[in-house]
Amino acid sequence: MTLAEHAAALSQAEIVALLEQNADLKRQVEWFKRQLFGQKSERRLLSPDSQQLSFIGLLPPTGAAADTPPAPTETVRAYQRRVRSEPTVEAADEQELRFDASVPGEVIAVPNREVVGLSEAEFEVIGEKVTYRLAQRPGAYVILKYVRPVIKRKATAVLSCPPAPPAVLERSFADVSFLAGLVVEKLRYHLPLYRQHQRLADAGIRVSRATLTQWVHRTAALLEPIYHALLSSILQSKVLAMDETPIKAGRQGKGKLHTGYFWPIYGDQDEIAFPFAASRAQTVVREALGSFCGILLTDGYTVYERYAQTSNGLVHAQCWSHCRRQFVDAVPVEPALVAHALEYIGALYGHEAKLRTQALSPAEQLAYRGEYAKPIVDTFFAWLARTLREQVLLPTNPFTKAAHYTLERETALRVFLEYPTVPLDTNHLEREIRAIAMGRKAWLFCWTEVGARYVGIAQSLIASCRLQGVDPYVYLVDVLQRIDTHPAFEVHLLTPRLWKQHFAAHPLRSDLDRLRQ
Repeated sequence: MTLAEHAAALSQAEIVALLEQNADLKRQVEWFKRQLFGQKSERRLLSPDSQQLSFIGLLPPTGAAADTPPAPTETVRAYQRRVRSEPTVEAADEQELRFDASVPGEVIAVPNREVVGLSEAEFEVIGEKVTYRLAQRPGAYVILKYVRPVIKRKATAVLSCPPAPPAVLERSFADVSFLAGLVVEKLRYHLPLYRQHQRLADAGIRVSRATLTQWVHRTAALLEPIYHALLSSILQSKVLAMDETPIKAGRQGKGKLHTGYFWPIYGDQDEIAFPFAASRAQTVVREALGSFCGILLTDGYTVYERYAQTSNGLVHAQCWSHCRRQFVDAVPVEPALVAHALEYIGALYGHEAKLRTQALSPAEQLAYRGEYAKPIVDTFFAWLARTLREQVLLPTNPFTKAAHYTLERETALRVFLEYPTVPLDTNHLEREIRAIAMGRKAWLFCWTEVGARYVGIAQSLIASCRLQGVDPYVYLVDVLQRIDTHPAFEVHLLTPRLWKQHFAAHPLRSDLDRLRQ
C-alpha cells in the first residue's frame, strides 16, 4: 500500500489523533530546544506597545543639551562608535583596592636610586607613598614543623619530651586548617578532590587521593552530631519549605550508579539541612519530618500531598512559582491566555514585594493580603475555571495542563492568605539547592551512599553558615577543635546560628593562624 492509499484509508478520527500527536511531539522538541539553548531566567520581559510612539528624535533639543557638541567618535573599520568614557578616579586609582584586615600582607621596600652614594645627613625622608597590588601564592599550603626538645635529667638520667599537639583526626598528619579548607573547597567552591590533589602535587606535596577522601569522611563524621542538632532546630520551625534533588550515589551495577536524593529542609530561622535518602518515596518524608506539626511549603509533587493527608496538625501549602512555570511552558501554544494568567500571578508578586518593604506585624500582614491579594486569587481561579469551560482546548494543550495543575492545588495555593508567615513560593529553598546542582557538574557523583550522606552533613553546615553570615572556614576550624570536649547536651550551641551568638567573637584558631598573629 502506497503512502497516498494509506492516508486515504485513514478515518477522520485517526487523522485528528495523528495531528494531535504531531503537534505534541513538536511541542516537546521546542521544549528541549529551550532547555538547551533558550533563556533560563524566569523573569518576564514585557515588550513595548507597538502603537506607542517614541519621543526620541521628535522633539528638538532645548537648554544646555542643545549647545552640547556631539560626543567625539573614532573610526573603527566600516562603522563609527563613541569613544569610551574616561574611567573614574576611583576605578583608575590602584590604591583603591578594597580589602579588610584579615587579608595577609607583605611589605616590600622600594629603594630610591636618587640617594645611592649619599649619607643620611645629605637627605631627609619627608613621607612615603604606598601602592597596593593583589598577589597570589600557588596552593598556599604550609608545612607546620613542631620542634620538641628531648631533655635528660642529669641526676636521674630520665628522658622527657613534650607530646605533639593533638590532631583533630587521630593518627593523622592533617592540621585542622587543612581539613576545613578541604571541605570548604569541595562543597562551597565545587573543587573536586582530584583537582585539589593536583594542586597539592603542583605545590610539591604528595598525598594520595584515597587519603583525601578518608579525611573528608572522617571530618564529616565528627560534624554529624552538630548536623543532627541543626536538623532538630529546623524541625522546631512553624513553617518549613521542603524539596528534593537527585544525586548519583552508590553502585547499581557494572558501570551504573544508583540515583539517590537529597531532601533539603529550610527552617524559618534561616537554617537548612540536606538529609540523604536512596529513594523518592513518601516514607522518606515521614522519616525526615518525624512529628513535625506546622505548615509545610512544597512544590506540586504528590508525595507531599499524600503525607499531609495522613498527618494530623500539618497544613500543606504549595508554591506559586511552580504554578507559574506550568503556564510559561504554554507560551508558544496559547500566548494570549498565558499572558493573562501571568498578569494575575505577577500582581500577587507585586503586592508581596510591597509587603516586604513595610514593617508590619503578622496581623497587619494578614489584613494586607486579605485586602489586596485575596481578590486577585479569587478572580484568577474563577477565570481559569471559566476559560476551561468556554474555550475549546484539547486535553493535550499545555495551557489546559497548566490550568488543571493549578485548579487541583487551589486549596494549598490559598494557604498563604491565612498564615502571614508563609511565603509565596519556595524560591528561597531552591537558591540553596543550587550548591548541589553545581556539585553535580563538578564532582559528578558520590561513589557510595555513605559518601552522599556525608556530603549532606557538611553541605548543611556550610549552607547554614552562608545564610547566617558566618565564614564557613572559620566556623569549621573552631567546631572541629571544640566538638570532642564540648558537652553533648549543649551540642546545639555549635550549630551556625547559635555558634554565631556564643563563639563567633572569639573563635578557636589553628596553629597556622596563631603564627600569623
